[in-house]
Amino acid sequence: MAVLADQRPTRGAAKSVVTGAVRPKRRWSLLVGGLLLVLVCAGIFAVVQLSGDARVQVLAVARPVAAGQVISGEDLRVVGVVPDASVPLVRSSRLMEVVGQTAAVPLAGGTLLAESQLGPASWPQAGQAVVAVALKPGRVPAGCAAGSHVRIVTVAKETTTETSAPPAAVSVAAVVVGVTEAVDGAGTSVVSLLLTQDDATKIAGAGSELALVLVNN
Repeated sequence: MAVLADQRPTRGAAKSVVTGAVRPKRRWSLLVGGLLLVLVCAGIFAVVQLSGDARVQVLAVARPVAAGQVISGEDLRVVGVVPDASVPLVRSSRLMEVVGQTAAVPLAGGTLLAESQLGPASWPQAGQAVVAVALKPGRVPAGCAAGSHVRIVTVAKETTTETSAPPAAVSVAAVVVGVTEAVDGAGTSVVSLLLTQDDATKIAGAGSELALVLVNN
């Protein structure tokens, strides 16, 4: 007589089968590979970002410099800009070469230094002149500074005599070169102006007081 063996798994065997089916396998190699991939991608991104910065280090004017004045190290600073082939800027590596040269034209603070601005003074240009005008308080508008575009106009005198003819009215365009405020106890300001030679003659021959009008060019 054949004896049938009990085919049911034991409790321990069943537990091991269930546990083996449910427990996930830890694949350390995939985890390490994923971390390496993240690091590689981060490195590639950093390289692309750095290589995409097209800025170069050039020289800029730190403070105003008059035409013909010798340029010092304090007159310059280094800035990063995206260069334009049509504007020959001066690279920062030439700092010591530029120091000691003269400004060919007035240099305004905060502007980039160009090759054409270096050399013997060539300012004012032919047909232009620079005049200094003394102006009473209230005759210089707020915000008037080097580079501002203005009109020089005559101011009517408060008192006139019947026999004296009124001075000819003057209204000419000019560019402010510099402003020196309160040159005396009365608060007079002296403004240097760049204008044509013909207009400079008109201003010099004006028989009345003058005032500036700030305009938007």
